[in-house]
Amino acid sequence: MTDYYNVSIRKKDKQNSTSDSNMLEEDKKEERTTSVDLSTDSSLVIDISDALSEKDKVKFTVHTKTTLPDFKSSDFSVVRGHEEFVWLHDRYEENEEYAGIIIPPAPPRPDFDASREKLQRLGDGEGTMTKEEFSKMKAELEAEYLATFKKTVAMHEVFLCRLAAHPKLRKDENFKVFLEYKQELSVRGKNKKEKLGGFLKGFAKGVDEVLLSSQKDADDFFEGEKKFLVEYHSKLREATKQSDRMTRSHKGVADCYIKISTCITALATSEATDFEKFFNKVSDIFEKVRKLEGRVASDEDLKLSDLLRYYMRDTDAAKALLYRRAKCLSEFDNANKALDKARAKNKDIPGVSDGDYYEVVS
Repeated sequence: MTDYYNVSIRKKDKQNSTSDSNMLEEDKKEERTTSVDLSTDSSLVIDISDALSEKDKVKFTVHTKTTLPDFKSSDFSVVRGHEEFVWLHDRYEENEEYAGIIIPPAPPRPDFDASREKLQRLGDGEGTMTKEEFSKMKAELEAEYLATFKKTVAMHEVFLCRLAAHPKLRKDENFKVFLEYKQELSVRGKNKKEKLGGFLKGFAKGVDEVLLSSQKDADDFFEGEKKFLVEYHSKLREATKQSDRMTRSHKGVADCYIKISTCITALATSEATDFEKFFNKVSDIFEKVRKLEGRVASDEDLKLSDLLRYYMRDTDAAKALLYRRAKCLSEFDNANKALDKARAKNKDIPGVSDGDYYEVVS
């Protein structure tokens, strides 16, 4: 899995350096953006070599190859569950050392409930459809389940690869434990009380974000980044909504083709007529078109909708970084105001001498 970062490269004309203003104008004209692959470092390579679905849980075999001296071995594997991936992500977010870093978003929870529910409904309605129609519908749902499974594995692998590619995040002790420790990490899911606490914490964070977003950032660069991310996230959300709608339409068309093909086949075999060959050929055509529509729907879901959702989670991570920055600046500003107010009232502040002065630096 490869991450690409856009690096702005400015070319300057050294021959015509008559004045600073001319250089700035030439700078703007010749500015360009190129994609640079920063993941060529092979000192720490991680992949998910195998995955096993056990009822509602998925176990991932995380394989690591490394030449770094921090690890005990150069080639090893461990088995991890989704909750352990979430645990690792939370440890990064709670560490103040990484407050200025965009933490890669945690992989989404494996969700096979929809596919299992469809298979259950299909089994319940087996008596109302022909054997051929049932087989085709079952094959479609099994293919959908397999695609969802592969997508889940890919999302978890991308998360680990992004951590391994980061020069600072890869050195985290919790990351090493996650990769090396052979036993389970004894990470359990959140109970109702913890979920309620997380909900209230998220609600409070949302209120803080609204209050802080109304304040203009003292740095024009970060103010521009904040506006861009808010608008970009809104566009991504709308694009994802429309992409899901388009995918559902293609899947609906594919399901209709199954019924049409089955009916035409039944019509061809009901009576021995001269149209039997014709009906069979028409049925084959609908079957081929059905497979094509199903493939289109699957590709749209995996290559477009899921990509948009990934960008949305990435944008949320960037917004979280700006939120942490705004919160720190707000707390720093409030602390300075409290200090000035206390000095005005001639109050003693422990650990602060009269010669100490603080100001907010924009």
